Amino acid sequence: MAGSAFAELSENAMVVLERRYLLRDATGRPIERPDELFRRVARCVAAANSLYDDDRNVEQEEEEFFLAMGRLEFLPNSPTLMNAGTDMQQLAACFVLPVEDSIEGIYDAVKWAAIIHQTGGGTGFSFSRLRPAGDLVRSTMGIASGPVSFMRVFDAATEAIKQGGKRRGASMGILRVDHPDINVFIHAKDDLRSLTNFNLSVGATDEFIERASKGEDYDLVNPRNMTKVERRSAAQVLEDACRGAWLTGDPGVVFLDQINRANPTPGMGEIESTNPCGEVPLLPFEACNLGSVNLDRMLMERGGAFEVDWARLGAVVDMGVRFLDNVIDVSRYPLPQIEKMARGNRKIGLGVMGFADALVRMGVRYGSFESLRIARGLISYIRRRADETSRRIGEERGDFPNIELSVHKSPRRNATVLSIAPTGTISMIASCSSGIEPLYALSYVKHVMDGAHLREIHPYFLELARKRGFDDERLQDILAASRSIKDLSSVPQDMRDVFVTAFDVTPEEHVRMQAVFQENVDNAVSKTINLPPDSTWEDIRSVYLLAHHLGCKGITVFREGSRPAQVLTAGTTYGSCPDCGSSLRLEEDALVCPACGYAIG
Repeated sequence: MAGSAFAELSENAMVVLERRYLLRDATGRPIERPDELFRRVARCVAAANSLYDDDRNVEQEEEEFFLAMGRLEFLPNSPTLMNAGTDMQQLAACFVLPVEDSIEGIYDAVKWAAIIHQTGGGTGFSFSRLRPAGDLVRSTMGIASGPVSFMRVFDAATEAIKQGGKRRGASMGILRVDHPDINVFIHAKDDLRSLTNFNLSVGATDEFIERASKGEDYDLVNPRNMTKVERRSAAQVLEDACRGAWLTGDPGVVFLDQINRANPTPGMGEIESTNPCGEVPLLPFEACNLGSVNLDRMLMERGGAFEVDWARLGAVVDMGVRFLDNVIDVSRYPLPQIEKMARGNRKIGLGVMGFADALVRMGVRYGSFESLRIARGLISYIRRRADETSRRIGEERGDFPNIELSVHKSPRRNATVLSIAPTGTISMIASCSSGIEPLYALSYVKHVMDGAHLREIHPYFLELARKRGFDDERLQDILAASRSIKDLSSVPQDMRDVFVTAFDVTPEEHVRMQAVFQENVDNAVSKTINLPPDSTWEDIRSVYLLAHHLGCKGITVFREGSRPAQVLTAGTTYGSCPDCGSSLRLEEDALVCPACGYAIG
């Protein structure tokens, strides 16, 4: 808990650290311990203080950074953990690269992406400037192959790099909804084999959403000469996108007008793309480094109940902003254009993880009105503290250089301060729930790179089960095959009410939680709207429209079972029978196969 000594790492955290983060010798053997990793990172990031003539001490902040990571109160993004203090020294997670409408422009972007992926970063692209398939290529009098064809080139390059074996190459591909190839783009992943290193998002405008809602047509525009080439039903295109998301999880939607209404540097251009998970909208050549506060460790016990330790949270937020701002100075950027933009705008993205765990500790159901109230209070407080810290650093060290092209007034150190990332592996290191997601399940397997399968059972649930006397091997077997405990009568009702999972939370509750966080996040919010297998494309349409209405900057849905290689898996229905493969079902707290009679419990 807050203020405690160095935290004990879980067995799964050690597996993740040893496989992906600890430095290795020439034979591949780890040569540092986790505490040495945290010391390496803290020392590297605190060293930025020596560049400035102010009161911040290198040794004191190194110790502060080290303890925050060691207590699992704060962790930076994976490239910082992997590369800080090494020859690589590339510490940012998120990049957006321009894709210009020429062979030179396209293949420059392919080359730049490969360089970034090799350092552990992710990339985002808008392919909206490329002329559509079938259009004229005047220089050769040939026919253009279109954006999706070139996206396959990017995908193949990413597959070849695989980020040095430490992180799977990841990219975001965005195409404006008014591009003539939008239907090809929407269906590009329907075969479940293509573009496996890409997340896809349709770049939707306010006008498109309004016309789709009214059943009206809209214009498709050739970006080569901005001529209108076709009228199409907005409602049909939205339906096609929803059906694609129903089938594969792609495409998601980003709301371009909402993103640009919140663009902190409008004098530098329009934002067209985001990083791979959508939490950071960026201009071409911009980069952003991320870090997350573990909210589960920002609680204190008072009178037998848990509540937010606001003083501790404030201190960790202050530290996190200072840490991430320092990262900008000590990072080695893969391209000179990126270095210029990163240091010109000094964007950072401080976020949170462990939110669902904190709610469980406080006895609050995720998705309830009370959980939304808590979320709003937390993120508004974090925003105020982060803004104040950025202002204070600006007074001491100067504004970000491009402030005159921004919406901010001096003093201000960073064009952005907050971002809610998915925190996939760093939340495993911290043994907490991911980002602002609900618990995926109380027992699940996480599939990580190189084939490791890590079983997770929620520790608070087991702790309470043991205290209240209903924990046994049979219960753990049922948990391992179940995605929800709402029908388990052996579990007390008050625990069933609090320990809800992603599939107990309604789609509307998911979206409203994302929107509440977005209210105070100046970048964006990465969140998955989990849907049960029997959801329809109309359900997805409702989710998209609600997200737009509530001011989200983008939205991603995932219907359980729609993708063969899920990172997290719980029981499908209630798992499959090990004898005959049929779906198990829950009957009076036992899992039963109706086909052959096999039972657990």
